[in-house]
Amino acid sequence: MDLIDLSTIPDADDRFVRFLDGVCQTLEFDHASYATFNPISGAVQGFANYSTDWVTHYMTGGLHRIDPTIHVSRKAIAPVDWDRLERTPHFKTVFAKASDFRMSERGLTIPVRGPYGDIGIFSVTRNCGDSQWLALRKHVIGNLQMAAVHMHDNVMSSNLAMSALRLPSLSQREREILQWVAEGKSQQDIGDILAISHRTVEVHLRSVRSKLGALTTPQAIGRAVGLGIVKPS
Repeated sequence: MDLIDLSTIPDADDRFVRFLDGVCQTLEFDHASYATFNPISGAVQGFANYSTDWVTHYMTGGLHRIDPTIHVSRKAIAPVDWDRLERTPHFKTVFAKASDFRMSERGLTIPVRGPYGDIGIFSVTRNCGDSQWLALRKHVIGNLQMAAVHMHDNVMSSNLAMSALRLPSLSQREREILQWVAEGKSQQDIGDILAISHRTVEVHLRSVRSKLGALTTPQAIGRAVGLGIVKPS
């Protein structure tokens, strides 16, 4: 599983990092980050305003592979307070040298789930005492949730995230059939429209599911929409 810093992609738009900086300044956090996931490879990709030294340490150590702030939050619906995460060996490994880089192990992650199976996680950190942290969290949680949704929607609607992916190579006919399915057509309908048998339609859909790593056709449509391969109906 790779870790992709989207801010290093050629022609990257710095508005996303500036947005993270603005959140930190406005809501009084030290650092902020956003991550989403390649639905095919599972690679983690996103932005952060962490120090360059910490990013280098984190990436070269492959810490994203074991980071519970990522993997627990990815499966969550409600905000995840890092204080409530178990201090497992993985957690301790990720944050073992955090203080050397002035990074706090105190943070909060807001998971965002999009309409097509896309997932984003928006995290903030703050080095402070228990009472100050509880008061801050209570005061800003609503604003953080709005910021998380705003960030996710804008990243997913940009071309930047897509340029970091290896898009599955669907044939023109496969794209055409998947688009018709997304618009609510049955296999028989699609066969009639394209003058092919419904069994041929199913063969193409089976290929699409395989290429997109999907178990079902609706799941394949969700991933295809998220990747910009087809348009939602």
